[in-house]
Amino acid sequence: MRSMTLKFDTLPRHLAVIMDGNGRWAKAQGMPRSEGHKAGTASAKRLVTECRKLGIRHVTLYTFSRENWARPKKEISFLFDLLVRFMNREMASLIEQGIRLNILGDLSELPLVTRQAVKRAVSQSKDGTEMTLNLALNYSGRDEILRACRQLAAEGARPEDITEDAIAERLYTAGQPDPDLIIRTSGELRLSNFLLWQAAYAEFYFTPTHWPDFDEAHLHDALAAFAGRGRRFGCTDEQLSSAQTSGHNA
Repeated sequence: MRSMTLKFDTLPRHLAVIMDGNGRWAKAQGMPRSEGHKAGTASAKRLVTECRKLGIRHVTLYTFSRENWARPKKEISFLFDLLVRFMNREMASLIEQGIRLNILGDLSELPLVTRQAVKRAVSQSKDGTEMTLNLALNYSGRDEILRACRQLAAEGARPEDITEDAIAERLYTAGQPDPDLIIRTSGELRLSNFLLWQAAYAEFYFTPTHWPDFDEAHLHDALAAFAGRGRRFGCTDEQLSSAQTSGHNA
């Protein structure tokens, strides 16, 4: 792996990843798609382990979207079986590393065995304080926003009660910072209904590398690109400089 020095204050607090290209990787290798998904799981483990070492406190992986239900039933069944096996095999390691597992999405539509395994893993890891690992599972960004708005309506919210903070507090990511950096692999240049609200000021990093080939060196390349960007959040340079000075003097 290439050597690189990364300063802690230039790392994202929250890194989100759209793990794309498992099927294309498998096809290029002359393998079935299932082998691509297995290899993708290994890449996810590498990324989480490296982020934990670097001190990135929040990581979100786009694991299964609501749109993915349109895939062949056999592939969907394999994906859920793979997830259950991953949970059973890796939970001890996650707990040892102080990683708390959190789910973004509607679990009610998942197979019972998958649902039970996920809930057990969330419960077992709830005391982790070193990192929060979010799995976006049966997730839809639009549905998440609708869910928050409907919750406000059910609570009898008045129009003036419907604020950005009120919606953010009812999202799956409530209590976590918005993603600073979103990585998408395999050459696609879109969000695909992922963290639509939370991505308002995220930086994006797109790479043609298929997810199973995305290793620690590729992650460091993405983090180096992020560290080199100037984030203004809609402010002018003068406003940003003033805000940063005020923050340092507070």
